[in-house]
Amino acid sequence: MVRAGITVARLAEAAAVMADEVGLEKVTVSALARHFGVKDASLYSHVRNLRELRVRIALLASEEMTERIAAAVAGRAGKEALVAFADAYRDYALAHPGRYAATQMQLAPEEVADSVGFRRSVELTYGMLRAYGLTEPDLTDAGRLLRSTFHGYVHLELSGGFGHSRPVAESWTRSLDALHRLLENWPGDGEDDASAGAAG
Repeated sequence: MVRAGITVARLAEAAAVMADEVGLEKVTVSALARHFGVKDASLYSHVRNLRELRVRIALLASEEMTERIAAAVAGRAGKEALVAFADAYRDYALAHPGRYAATQMQLAPEEVADSVGFRRSVELTYGMLRAYGLTEPDLTDAGRLLRSTFHGYVHLELSGGFGHSRPVAESWTRSLDALHRLLENWPGDGEDDASAGAAG
């Protein structure tokens, strides 16, 4: 156990490691104090409460995840960028389940105001989608679809929710194929209404 040299950065890193090992919900100020061999009160000069500690895990994880995604998509566009983005997202979530869980926390604007990771994550997503020719409001709609699909998939994978014998990785690949085709043929405003009218 380390007693000296405690900093906010070291607390966040230790808490992130703990989250991956035992789950985000089990990361507490008391557990972290035991890790450093100090009393709980010693940590409150670095973090105000448990909420701030978990927010710092989320910010750290967001920076790490965004860096991996940025490196993966660099120089790529279209389907190559989509697959690289998605694979980096899934790989990080599976390797760091506790940190990933923290990135799904509902954070207040002031908590992420100085976060390069969160801001760059949005920029990377929108940049990838613009290569498909999308503009607002389709950018936001498509971004929400991707986030929902990626998060839902890795959440089920982490919780053992896929019981069929077909390899999960193969279904993931086919899902990305389907997303690529959807993005290439994204419906325009009123397209569905026009199709329904023609069918009627």
